[in-house]
Amino acid sequence: MKIIRNKNFPSERALYAAENVHLINCSFDGEEDGESALKEATDVKLENCFMNLRYPLWHDNGVELKSVTMTDKCRAVLWYTSGVKINDSKLLGIKALRECADVSIENCETVSPEFGWKSRGVKVKDSSITSEYLFLMAADIHLEGVNFKGKYSFQYVENAVIENCNLDTKDAFWHAKNVTVKNSVVKGEYLGWYAENLTFINCKIIGTQPLCYCKNLKLIDCETEGCDFSFEYSQVEAKIKGGIVSVKNPLSGSIVADSIGEIIYTEDSKVKCDCHIKVTEAA
Repeated sequence: MKIIRNKNFPSERALYAAENVHLINCSFDGEEDGESALKEATDVKLENCFMNLRYPLWHDNGVELKSVTMTDKCRAVLWYTSGVKINDSKLLGIKALRECADVSIENCETVSPEFGWKSRGVKVKDSSITSEYLFLMAADIHLEGVNFKGKYSFQYVENAVIENCNLDTKDAFWHAKNVTVKNSVVKGEYLGWYAENLTFINCKIIGTQPLCYCKNLKLIDCETEGCDFSFEYSQVEAKIKGGIVSVKNPLSGSIVADSIGEIIYTEDSKVKCDCHIKVTEAA
């Protein structure tokens, strides 16, 4: 592997189609404002580098980033790229990851309003993410130890596992399919509407009007806070530790909770609702 140290690459396509290159203490910056520095590259490693120019890593295969800072001017960093490892880095530009595959991210800070769209096989561990529409239409996602803050996350996501995470979000998991969330806190409004095969295990769910219009929804040993008008028109199997503020027109299945402030069945319901509800009134 060719090693390049302590150089700046300000021009457009500065390392176009590079192969087997290890960049150490290099930068991509300058008045030339060059785009696509490492486009169509193969087996490229960047270590302790600074990236301040647009579209640097498009159509690449085999990319490793370690201790790399990608500024807010480094827009659309990784697109159409596969085989990516990112460690101890900052991704601070909009649209930082899109239509990529086989991506591993660990111990990173991400501030990117459009992150992970239409990507497949993305693993994020021990990291923070601030975003809107996080992982829109992505698939095969695994998050572990992630702190997320934003809105409209995981919409149309398929096949995801999320564990030991803190999600401060809104309208999360809309139209999601085959998603399991474990040992996590999920805070937001209108959680999980229209989802299919969505499962929460040992989670705390916070926020108004969650989990409506769902198919095959499961909550196992979960807690809720401020969850009113829950489960409207949902097929649900729920076992809740503690109480629920209110339940409205659950379609089918069963809901077991220590307490439910109000159970609402309305005469104007569009469908017949026949969910079994049990209040245990735990001492």
